[in-house]
Parts: sequence; structure tokens; C-alpha cells
Amino acid sequence: MAITIDTSFIDTMPANVAVQFFDRVTATPDAEAFRFPRGEAWESVTWKQAGDRVEALAAGLIALGIQPEQRVGIASGTRYEWILADLAIMCAAGATTTVYPSTNAEDTTYILGDSESRVVFAEDDVQLAKLTAHRAELPHVSKVVTFDGKADGDWVITLDDLAALGAEKLAEQPDIVRTTSETIKPDQLATLIYTSGTTGRPKGVRLRHSSWVYEGEAIRAQGILGPDDLEFRWLPMAHSFGKVLMSTQMACGFAAAIDGRVEKIVDNLGVVKPTFMGAAPRIFEKAHGRIVTMQAAEGGAKEKLFKKAFEVGLQVERLKREGKSVPLGLKVQHGLFDKLVFTKIRDRFGGNVRFFISGAAALNRDIAEWFGAAGITILEGYGLTETSAGSFVNHPDQNKFGTVGPVFPGSEVKLGDNDEIMIKGPGVMDGYHNLPEETAKTLTQDGWLHTGDKGALDEDGHLVITGRIKELFKTSGGKYIAPPAIESKFKAVCPYASQFMVFGEERNYCVALVTLDPDAMAGWAEANGMGGASYTEIVQSEQAQKMVGDYVEELNSHLNRWETIKKWKLLDHDLTVESGELTPSMKVKRNVVQDNHRAVIDEMYA
Repeated sequence: MAITIDTSFIDTMPANVAVQFFDRVTATPDAEAFRFPRGEAWESVTWKQAGDRVEALAAGLIALGIQPEQRVGIASGTRYEWILADLAIMCAAGATTTVYPSTNAEDTTYILGDSESRVVFAEDDVQLAKLTAHRAELPHVSKVVTFDGKADGDWVITLDDLAALGAEKLAEQPDIVRTTSETIKPDQLATLIYTSGTTGRPKGVRLRHSSWVYEGEAIRAQGILGPDDLEFRWLPMAHSFGKVLMSTQMACGFAAAIDGRVEKIVDNLGVVKPTFMGAAPRIFEKAHGRIVTMQAAEGGAKEKLFKKAFEVGLQVERLKREGKSVPLGLKVQHGLFDKLVFTKIRDRFGGNVRFFISGAAALNRDIAEWFGAAGITILEGYGLTETSAGSFVNHPDQNKFGTVGPVFPGSEVKLGDNDEIMIKGPGVMDGYHNLPEETAKTLTQDGWLHTGDKGALDEDGHLVITGRIKELFKTSGGKYIAPPAIESKFKAVCPYASQFMVFGEERNYCVALVTLDPDAMAGWAEANGMGGASYTEIVQSEQAQKMVGDYVEELNSHLNRWETIKKWKLLDHDLTVESGELTPSMKVKRNVVQDNHRAVIDEMYA
């Protein structure tokens, strides 16, 4: 049954992000807003404390001369200070330009130059070095504010220095920030997010204040999250997925624990015990692979118990989805396995998770169902940077595997030529910064956004993503192949997989490049008499080659004949953001990988 949500909230939304933030501070001043690591402990601040700090920093930016819609950059990983800086920029009527900390110096300079950023927040000495080396190419940057780096008292100042400037400004004009925030029009520029893309220069996506406010209010209107929730946020705040969670937090009023260190996610979940977390599918793939391989290493009765538990769990979940009753015997078995197996898995994620939200790439259905069998719901959603992140999301009470849920209330969806998904609504961007021709290609005159993705709508209005138009290819035999669908299937069958990239355009069969997860393979190596060996030695071993070959055979048994992988090669390294083969949101830069390994691919067709 289709979900219907009242859209009247759009008429009463806060005028801009600054007002939305100060409304939240006023509504729940003493409620917890954020917690963040300080050494080994976690520190907590209320909305009032966060509001006071943001106001001081915003006043500091005004004192530095920031004018409405002027850009201010943030080059930093996800941390509490990132959020303070972002809110301060928007409360001062400026517009945030986001820069991933992993962005190289050349692209950092391009982004800050193209956006004409006037001030830049730089996390540490590593980020400062990029700016200092290219200072001559950044004539608009009058001041750099560092979180942890070394200040020079001139061009580079500390966050506390900026707050002190703000305190002086507030002493002269106590209402300067609140007054400024009330003058910001809904359609003013709030954020420039440069999409890392898979080819070419980054493109700056222009997003309005009203777009971010709408995103948060749309989640609140759907009743998906509320003030009693607790979020763990590790996602890059430079990515629209991280940013939209900030807007949602202000609309709903829940607290968020912030720590962007990816290697600390599992440890932090155990400490924070959140009710939800947003993540890219790679995080769920790694967690699934880790748990499955750990159980396989146990072997014997424990492994049999684990496998039987999931057989029962998947059966129970399927019956529930189909609206059928669960037979008593099966219900008793499920209750036993829940105590023996599933509770332990849930405890690894803190024990309080109501659901995870998956976005930024397609989630394999088998992995979603596996988590569901363990009592952990993953709500898949869909959107683009060009739509302020969220455009579709499943609901906890109507979660349909294999779909990304219904369109947000107040937005519209239609299928264009070649079943291309097209979106119209308050979240859609103004356009690409300084790129009118690119904007005209992507946005129609009446406001419809070309997403570049193919899809289908089911009877309940839930969207199914069927492929990326640019990634579809045709074999020399005339058959169309959707690589992402095959690639995600391999990750579901092989718990050691990191990346699986399918090629075969205008060829007579498909081939694949494979990388394995270094963490998972370290455990595999110990169990296979290769403890202490390097990653390259492990993946080049006969045992690893056979293991991958067996999984490829299993994959092929689930594919159409023309989709099967005839040949494959294991790369001697995993793909990383640093190598330039992954975007910061963990998407594969397919063209880069193909160019880097063209000789290997060609060899498979020799």
C-alpha cells in the first residue's frame, strides 16, 4: 500500500538553516545536541552550549567581512568542529564550500579558487600545508582558521581566535548574528558541494537554504526519526549524506555522537549504543564479511549453529514480509536462535539500533536480508548531491527490500527516456557553479533533474534502481549488461571481497578485476598457514586464487549465461581513496581503474 504523507509542513518550514538551528536551540536548550571524543572519553554539549559557540564563530566571520553568499571553505574530516564551522558560516549568511581531507593539493586549490572562498577552515597542519603551498593561487582567501594546526597569528588563526573576534563583535552588536540570520532568504546559497565524480574536474553543486531545511523537515514529517533517537555519525560531512543528517537532526531534535574515524566505527558503536546510523553499503558489506568469516573460522558445531540460525531467520522474515503467520515450531526455533546468535550480532552494533540507513550506492538485497534475519533493519534510500542527498527512503514499518522507498513528500518522480529517473522538488539544486552548459544538460527548464540512473516504480510507488545509464554496456553479442548488479552479487557471496569490477563492452564475454579486503584476508591467511604474509603474497597464493575462483563459480550459477564472468584477475592491492581509484564516498572510479589496468583487462581477451 502506498504511503501518503501530509505535505503542509512545506508551508510552515523555517526560512533558512540559521533560523532552523536557532529554533532548535530555543526549543530544547538543555537537551543533548552532540557528543564527541576527547582523548579516551566522550564529551557532551547541549543545544544551548552549541548555539553559544556557533554564535561566537558566526560573529567572528562577520567581523572578518564575510558577506551574504560569499563562500567559506572547510577542509577537514568529520568532527564536532566541522559542524560548528558549517553552522557558523550559514548563520553568518555565508555559504559553505566542502573539501574532503583526502583531496589532493591541486584539486583543493581548484575548488577553493573556483568557489572564490574568502575564508577557509583547515583541520590540521596537513591541510594547512596544501593551502600554504598554493597561497599565490588563492588570492581571495584572506584568512585561514585551523582546528588543530599551527597558527601564525596573521594568515592562519585558531578557532578560539575566531571566537574571540566574535565575542568582540557581539559586545558591540549583541544581536548581529540573530539579525543576520533572519535576513537570509530561502533561496540564498547555503552550500557548494564539489562532486568528486568518476571523471574530470569536480563540479560545484549549488544548494539553497530551503533545500536543506526541506530535507530535514521531510524526514520529520514521515515520522522516521524523533527526539529520543541517538545517531552515530561518521560519514564525511563534506558529502551530502553527512550534511543531510545535520539538517535532519535540527528538525527532529535527536543527539548525535560525532567521530569520522572509519577504523573506529565498530568500537564506537559499542560505546555510543546509537539507535541509528547512516552509512554507505561498503560498511555493511565489511561487517557482514567479518561476521561470516569469523564464524567460518570457528568451524564445527558453532558454524553449523550459525548457518542454521540464518536459515531460520531468513525463513521467518520472508513469512512476515508476505503477511503470513509464523508456525509455532519455527517461532520457537527462532526465539532460541535469537538468544544464541542474533543477540550477539546486535550487541556488536551497540544493542540499541532501531535501523541503519544505507545510501550513496546500491545495497545488495541479500546482505540487507541477512541483516534483517539478525533483527537489524537497513532502510535503503536514494538521492544525489544534486538533490541535497535524500529523495527516497524506505520506512521502518514498510521496508521493501530491493527498493529505495517512496519519493519524499513534496517531491515528484517520473521515468524519462530509457527509464531514466527524473526528480523535481524543493531539494533539487540551483545548478552547477560557473557551468551553465552542464546545468542545462542536467536540469530541464521546468525543474526536472536528470539523474543518469535507470529505474522502475512498483505498485506502491517504491523506486527500484536498475542501473546507471553510463555504466550499462552492450557485449558484441548485443546483450546489455548492468555491472553494479553483478558486482554487488559477488560481494554477497564472497565475504572476503572488497571490490569486483565487471568489464566487457563490445567484447564477446565479461571479465572482472577483483580486490580482497585486507582485514578479512589477514584472518584468512592465519587460518591457511600464511600468517604474517604481505597482502600481495596472500592474494598471489594458489589458495587465495582457488578461493576466489570457487566464489566466481558460485556467482556465475546465479547469472544469465551472457552475464557470467569467463575470466578474472586478482589485483595486488585494494582500491583506496588515496590511490585515486575510489571517491571519498567509496564509489569506484571505474574509468580510472580501467585506465590503470587496461593491460590486465586486454590480456584476459588475448
